[in-house]
Amino acid sequence: MLTDIKNYTQVTELISSAGQPLEEQLKSIRDAGFELVINLGMHNNPEYSLKDEPGSVIALGMEYIHIPVVFEAPSRQNLLDFFEAMEDGRGKKIFVHCAMNMRASTFISLYNEIRLCQPRDIAFNVMHRIWEPNAVWQTFIDTMLADPGL
Repeated sequence: MLTDIKNYTQVTELISSAGQPLEEQLKSIRDAGFELVINLGMHNNPEYSLKDEPGSVIALGMEYIHIPVVFEAPSRQNLLDFFEAMEDGRGKKIFVHCAMNMRASTFISLYNEIRLCQPRDIAFNVMHRIWEPNAVWQTFIDTMLADPGL
C-alpha cells in the first residue's frame, strides 16, 4: 500500500513523493498506475537504497530516472535535471522519492513555484508537510527562487 511508504504524500493526481520505498513496495507503486520513478537519493547507502532499484523498476514496466542529490550539497544542475525529467514526464503518473522525502518534496515545491507558477504557500505545502529545511537547504531554496535563469 502506498501509504505504508515512509513519508508518502500525494501531491496531485499525477505526482506523489515519498522516502525510499522497499523492494516489495515498488509493485504497489506500479499497481497504482505510476509510469515514471524519479529517485533523488544516493545509491551508496544500503539503509536508504535498494540493491538494484533501476533494474527492479524497469522490470515492473516503469521508467526510471536517477538524479543523485547529495543531501549536504544540492546543486542548481540537480534542480535543472529534475525540471527536465518532470517536463519530459508531463502527462505521466510520476513517483518522486529520496531517502526521507526531504529532497523530493523540496524539488517538487521548487518545480511548483518556478515552473508551474504556483503561489509560494501552495507550491511549498508539500515540503512543509514533510519537514522544515535546515540552513543548507533554505539557502539552496532562496538561491534557486532568486535565479532568473530557472
